[in-house]
Amino acid sequence: MSSKERKRYYRKKTELFLLLEKMKLWPSRTGILHGIREIRRQGEYAIITTHCGQTFLIRNSRNCRAARWLRNKWVFEPCKACKVPEWKLEKYAKTFFSSSYGSTLENQEKQK
Repeated sequence: MSSKERKRYYRKKTELFLLLEKMKLWPSRTGILHGIREIRRQGEYAIITTHCGQTFLIRNSRNCRAARWLRNKWVFEPCKACKVPEWKLEKYAKTFFSSSYGSTLENQEKQK
């Protein structure tokens, strides 16, 4: 199985900040998937800057709209201004979320 065909599994209830740092994608309320340029943490909140220049102030939550949309893939199309590469969209399409199996992404936060 090549790296292009490899499926990725993450836990369903992973913290939003860990998930965003790993995927570098942000689902807007209009159903557009943006590429993340920078994530600046400020305690329980973070400021996200996308490649198209938009900024969002978000709270770290496991059940928020963005986390649910990323897990359930309720996104309609990628942002044309962000120019999200095709390989990143394919990688996102091959990502699965499970409640009992997959990476919790906790190890990456402990290294920082």
